[in-house]
Amino acid sequence: MWPEEAAAIQESGRSLTELRSVGPFTAHFISAWLRDAPDPPVPPPLRDGFITYAYARSVVDAHPEWRDVARADHQMHTDETDGSSTIEEMAATAAELGRQRIAITDHSKTLRITNGMDEARLRAQGEHIAAINAHDSGPLVLRSIEMDLTPEGAGDMDPQTLAGLDLVLGAFHSKLRLRDDQTDRYFRGLDNPDIQVLAHPRGRIYNFRAGLSCDWQRVAHRAAETGTALEIDAYPDRQDLDVARLRIVAAEGAWVSIGTDAHTPAELVFLEIGIAAAILAGVSRGRVLNLLSARELADRVGLIRATKRRDTNEGSTTWQGVSASASTRHPASPEDRASSGARMEADSAPIRPAPAAASLRTSGSKPRTPRRKG
Repeated sequence: MWPEEAAAIQESGRSLTELRSVGPFTAHFISAWLRDAPDPPVPPPLRDGFITYAYARSVVDAHPEWRDVARADHQMHTDETDGSSTIEEMAATAAELGRQRIAITDHSKTLRITNGMDEARLRAQGEHIAAINAHDSGPLVLRSIEMDLTPEGAGDMDPQTLAGLDLVLGAFHSKLRLRDDQTDRYFRGLDNPDIQVLAHPRGRIYNFRAGLSCDWQRVAHRAAETGTALEIDAYPDRQDLDVARLRIVAAEGAWVSIGTDAHTPAELVFLEIGIAAAILAGVSRGRVLNLLSARELADRVGLIRATKRRDTNEGSTTWQGVSASASTRHPASPEDRASSGARMEADSAPIRPAPAAASLRTSGSKPRTPRRKG
């Protein structure tokens, strides 16, 4: 992913070989194409709706009021599952990028190909994160997980263990090539009482998988009803949700959460792709979880949990009994946008008291496996 467009580099008189993986031979052909640009073909569905990193950066640069969204990254992975680096290494790079909060969202136990974590490993990781927060001046590290959801919307982790986390993402990882309408599947996932964010909702991957289909207006409305945020996965090959569907999300007043889905420290820079998508789609700043302070995020997660659990017990599946200021059923008011759009608090303290330090890994851990296209 180039940080600048080739056309801009050529217009400035610089060499195209400044671009990654571009040598003199390739630069010659790119230069010729730029001088006499061919008509771009209509992208097939597997490549449709993606934006370049360079374009994303230009969009964010043109909207400086959105830069504070980059203070929080709500999805990344470590070498505990299918990432390449430790929590400390991810946090150090995040600090260099100006992040004040990061969520460690390693995979849950069903995804064995990613060395997914069981409850014991998740608890040990949480204790390690608490120790980091207690002794490190870097970004606040959230104890989180990307929990696998079945097509029926069920998770694979003990609810009591999940209740001790700061943020729970749920994600579909199976039967992602079905072509029939999956609206009911999304409803079941959004209604899951243990999750607060539905991660990479479509399940698409550039030039590999188009992702699931559904009635996105109904799904976005259900997300607003349940309070569950829909993710903008900023990983370049995912960009999920994309701009077109985010416009529907914005119109329904649902919340969004932006994360890089980074598996290496170098991938943490791509948060701007997700921010640009939110800008282009007209998402209200008052509906972006990343803009909440640590305390506001903790309060919102607690509210979602309590309301979902109560509604589940009562047989209801709608977001009921919530005050107007916290309700997500309608687009944000100007007052709401002003409140939630405030600068993120520099809250470096853990959300809850830090237990004693423990080893990140347990004796049951397995060697890291390569990242899959899941």
